[in-house]
Amino acid sequence: MFINAGAHYVALDFIAIKEASGDLGTMAAQVRKGIAWVYKNAASFDGDPERIFVGGHSSGGHLCAVALTTDWQKEFGLPENTVKGGLCMSGLYDMTPVRLSWRRSYVNFTDPLADAMSPKRHIDKLHAPITVTFGTLESPDFQRQSRDFAAAVKAAGKDLQVIESPNYHHLEMAESLGNPYGPNGRAALAMMKLVPT
Repeated sequence: MFINAGAHYVALDFIAIKEASGDLGTMAAQVRKGIAWVYKNAASFDGDPERIFVGGHSSGGHLCAVALTTDWQKEFGLPENTVKGGLCMSGLYDMTPVRLSWRRSYVNFTDPLADAMSPKRHIDKLHAPITVTFGTLESPDFQRQSRDFAAAVKAAGKDLQVIESPNYHHLEMAESLGNPYGPNGRAALAMMKLVPT
């Protein structure tokens, strides 16, 4: 879908949380380094470093928001607006309630880690338009976190779009990214100002 519409598509991989000994910071560092690599090497595959957009679903939605609230200048010597837009799909954006869930059995939470990995607490670093999506059949936590994060972004006066998809559950939201007429596929193409073919 993306390639047919004229975009390059780079799928960043990141370590599984259990393989990272429960350290979300390791996962985030891999994603940040991957984005920095794409920026520095885009010309090698005829990409445009001035048109980098990010997106992710579920844990990827969380990491997308972490990437969007990264201080690119401080951490990588890159422009503040390295990322031009982000599509955060069905993610968790505040780790405080996550620490109280069953996830604490495999995520090694500390106060500094929970703060650093909570994009909702770092909206001041957000320099790109952001689209937050979720389905109405997702769990109450995914819906609440999406709404709360979007409300915080809006309250900060940042460029925001929220897409609440009726009758979509968590996995259907992921699948919709591959469909140019599904909620996430349509949102991704619109964010990049591309037309489906």
